[in-house]
Amino acid sequence: MSDSTTLSAPGAVARRKRRAGQRRALLYAALLALGLVAPFLAYPVFLMKILCFALFACAFNLLLGYAGLLSFGHAAFLATGGYVTGYLLASYPGLTPELGILAGTLCATLLGALFGVLSIRRQGIYFAMVTLALAQLMFFFFIQAPFTGGEDGLHGVPRGELFGIISLRNHLSMYYVVFAIFVLGFALIQRTVHSPFGQVLKAIRENEPRAISLGYNVDAYKLVAFVLSAALAGLAGSTKTIVFQLASLTDAHWHMSGEVILMTLLGGVGTLLGPLMGASLVVSLQHMLAQSPMGNWVSVILGLIFVVCVLSFRSGIVGELATLYRKNFK
Repeated sequence: MSDSTTLSAPGAVARRKRRAGQRRALLYAALLALGLVAPFLAYPVFLMKILCFALFACAFNLLLGYAGLLSFGHAAFLATGGYVTGYLLASYPGLTPELGILAGTLCATLLGALFGVLSIRRQGIYFAMVTLALAQLMFFFFIQAPFTGGEDGLHGVPRGELFGIISLRNHLSMYYVVFAIFVLGFALIQRTVHSPFGQVLKAIRENEPRAISLGYNVDAYKLVAFVLSAALAGLAGSTKTIVFQLASLTDAHWHMSGEVILMTLLGGVGTLLGPLMGASLVVSLQHMLAQSPMGNWVSVILGLIFVVCVLSFRSGIVGELATLYRKNFK
């Protein structure tokens, strides 16, 4: 190899990275613009449901896709955020929604820290089973706790006024608040993934013994990722409760943990936009099937989709599209 070729190689790599960054920025700008005009093209409440579940799936993907930890109990954080926010807003009429959301997110964060300390030292199926068992404990707690309404749930949660100024009773105003929360949550995940902390998480996922040999405190990194993921899941649950003015046991059931796994795998685990794509597809399918004669077969159909996804395109829709793009346009 000539000296000129050797010298130009770093420059070529830098140019490729710069072009990739520009394409990524254009894609994000297009999605941001689409999100701003979306409530004029579709029903805002349906879009808000997608955004809440997309944030939940993005939070789960941070743990599975970048730390390599499969949790079967993430529904506990979604439900905790929802129940705490719903109870506070329903019991204290003067409380503004942003304080309710902060309280729900904080409680989910603390629960995530507790779950993480108890489960993070386990690996593989043992870690998954511990998280499932802890989540089931929370499910039975929510059934018995007096403030949750038991099987009836919390109804009539007031949306209130954001900062005491902006009324969230209007669907359009509520949509833009939810959209802003999703964008901030997504930006936090994007920054985390591309930070040195995120690079260490990827190293742990790929080869944990090597990361340990390099001197990294692997358990501490995994615990921080777990807590951050739980906090974002709680944020999604708090927001969802305000949107639908309801907190129910559905959010705490193990089926919800299964659904978020389906959303992440369908869209593309380990990709930033995969959970958004997966949540959009799953929520849309549930909506369409529920209104069709096949409404009683929603779980079966989603299960079949999950099997096909795992067997046919293991990197998910976004992962497969990214691979196709690299093969044909690079």
